[in-house]
Amino acid sequence: MRHRVLLVVLVVLLVAGCGDRGDNSPEATAPSSPPPSAALPPEASPSPTRTVPPKPALRPLPTKLPAGLVRTTGTRKVALTFDDGPDPAWTPKVLDRLKAAKVKATFCVVGTQVRKHPGLLRRIVREGHQLCNHSWNHDLDLARRPVPEIRADLVRTNREIRRAVPDAKVPFYRQPGGRWTAEVVKVAKQLDMRSLHWTVDPQDWAKPTAATIEKRVKRSARPGAVVLLHDGGGNRSATLAACAKVISGLKRDHGVARLT
Repeated sequence: MRHRVLLVVLVVLLVAGCGDRGDNSPEATAPSSPPPSAALPPEASPSPTRTVPPKPALRPLPTKLPAGLVRTTGTRKVALTFDDGPDPAWTPKVLDRLKAAKVKATFCVVGTQVRKHPGLLRRIVREGHQLCNHSWNHDLDLARRPVPEIRADLVRTNREIRRAVPDAKVPFYRQPGGRWTAEVVKVAKQLDMRSLHWTVDPQDWAKPTAATIEKRVKRSARPGAVVLLHDGGGNRSATLAACAKVISGLKRDHGVARLT
């Protein structure tokens, strides 16, 4: 009987020892799952950020037009000017109207249009009309940009004009939208160009009827006026339709002369 009791006690002790291995066993010291950081790859070092310099702020437009703008012919006669060409749809027809009326005009040409249609520029010059630089791509804010950008734009446009007509004279510059600053006037002068504005704007760019264009020109024209019209930049059918009456009215009331 005594031997059986001892045997039972021995078995109990053995079972208890197997169930409790102590804190030093590998199973006791190893965590049940890896810590969260062990499951992630090491963080990469942040790459240096490229700093892009901010664009220069545009200078504000003056509250009034700067000095040095051409706004008159200097005679009793008026001048016709056509902007935003040369355009293959409208410039040839405008040239036909001018030829039929035996008058000369000033064409304020855009550099990108000259590049596309150099033959039209050659016709403008060949038929005795005046040329005016009207910027490379009609940038309304050009006059507000840094001076080196203004100069590069005007130089590029003149270069394209002379690529089409090597000996072309470009005595005028006209700022798109008439949004002048003293800086663009100064750059144009340094490039031997006078800054050409206007005194009569029938707003043909807004596509009024031909009758409205005629009425606005007649009402606003004065001796020495510079009339703004368009042969490019959109559908100019109304301008074209108005040309004959506008020209005949100006010739009768004032006379028409090419700017010099």
